[in-house]
Amino acid sequence: MIAKEKVIALAEERIQELNDDNYLVKVTVTNKNQIKVVMDNLHRGVSIKDCMSVSRNIEHNLDRSVEDFQLEVTSPGLDQPFFVEQQYIKNIGRKVIVTTLEHQTFLGELLAVNENHISVLEYVKPKNSKLKKMIPGNTIFIEKSKIKESKLIISI
Repeated sequence: MIAKEKVIALAEERIQELNDDNYLVKVTVTNKNQIKVVMDNLHRGVSIKDCMSVSRNIEHNLDRSVEDFQLEVTSPGLDQPFFVEQQYIKNIGRKVIVTTLEHQTFLGELLAVNENHISVLEYVKPKNSKLKKMIPGNTIFIEKSKIKESKLIISI
């Protein structure tokens, strides 16, 4: 089986060469040598050219004669959860849904991120209102260690 650490090192090597705003989100390697590398950019989407460059760097540094593998280099999908802090930073000012380990769910605007927690301006349904529109409520501080999953909301 191909070592995940080797794939991470090869991906990070090329990502850093491409652009300071690019970053590695996630790497998975299955026991059948199916490799998936997910990368992103702090300010824009990841280009196909960048994905191809990372893919070529990995492919040229792994020996197919020793172990055959399948490789996919991609950007994270809009419906995928956040895996790294840079994804939180990139999405400050956007609407997110955060689920905690205690199964609490918070829906609102991501306001800030630091090494220990995130803050979200929670959206709530007005009391005694027949309208479906949600309005800003309180700012909620959530410890990162207590987050089960955070996702971007495309629309509410």
